[in-house]
Amino acid sequence: MSELTIKGTIKTVLDVQSGTAKTSGNEWKKLTFVVANNEGYEGKEQIFAFEIFGEEKVENFQKYNKVGQNVEVSFNIGTNEWKGKYFTSLSAWKVMSESSSATVTTEVERQKTDLPF
Repeated sequence: MSELTIKGTIKTVLDVQSGTAKTSGNEWKKLTFVVANNEGYEGKEQIFAFEIFGEEKVENFQKYNKVGQNVEVSFNIGTNEWKGKYFTSLSAWKVMSESSSATVTTEVERQKTDLPF
């Protein structure tokens, strides 16, 4: 699959959600933020709700991003099934501000950049 990216402006940042995984007992944190752009049909506004999972990634996002900021978001699309219903999510793995080089990067992406070749 090719890399998926969206450029736009952060419109909303929702409150951080947290909990404990039932199977592993590990704690988790999730943040949802909305990016808007005018790339829809005939310039109509489009909105995209992205999720960021993990305490470090959530903290980095909050530290370097704010409502009104122009960003480029790299993301994956995932769908889960639960009791016959399907839920699709946009999981952001990198958020780059157009005005700086501050990013939120997952551990997988960090490992890719640490390769010696």
